[in-house]
Amino acid sequence: MTPALFLSVVLIHLLAAMSPGPSFVVCLKTAASDGFRTAAALSLGFGLGAALWAAGAMAGLALVFQLVPALFLVLKIGGAAFLIFIAVAMWRHAPDPLPEASAGPPKSPGRAMRLGFLTYATNPKPAIFFGAVFVGLVPVDAPLWARAALVLVIGVNEALWYLVVSRVFSLPRARALYARAKAWTDRAFGTLIAGFGLKIALA
Repeated sequence: MTPALFLSVVLIHLLAAMSPGPSFVVCLKTAASDGFRTAAALSLGFGLGAALWAAGAMAGLALVFQLVPALFLVLKIGGAAFLIFIAVAMWRHAPDPLPEASAGPPKSPGRAMRLGFLTYATNPKPAIFFGAVFVGLVPVDAPLWARAALVLVIGVNEALWYLVVSRVFSLPRARALYARAKAWTDRAFGTLIAGFGLKIALA
């Protein structure tokens, strides 16, 4: 596998990661409400989820979904239900006041990482995306080390992008703006997340 092909796959994934989706909304909300430390852990969870689906696609999971459509349907419905669960929680806690920054983040890094991983891992569509990209760009005779490196870089790629998002939206000005409009902002975020969930279920 040539360096040019390797970089092409990495760039395509980075552009896909930067497109707004449920992970972006969850990250933005977490960074603004819980601070950078918690959002950074969430970002690492996204990276682990991306690496999981990339490894699955590399192992032929996208082909399994084509051969067993019911499996893909079950995962889609499960992922959609998880996103709708997050949306309902956002709506329920929208009126809650924003904790003071000095009080520490309400979520532990471990919980945030699990949330990030589950948010990404319960959406099977990345396996289809990675499968299409790998089939088109990764040679069938690519060595195992190249495939493993690609999975690793995709995970790092995803985590780094969301670390940038976490840093930007955890800054004091962003946090202050969020605090002033928390109730309706959380409800808007919850509606977006629910919409993404329905889109995954119905697509």
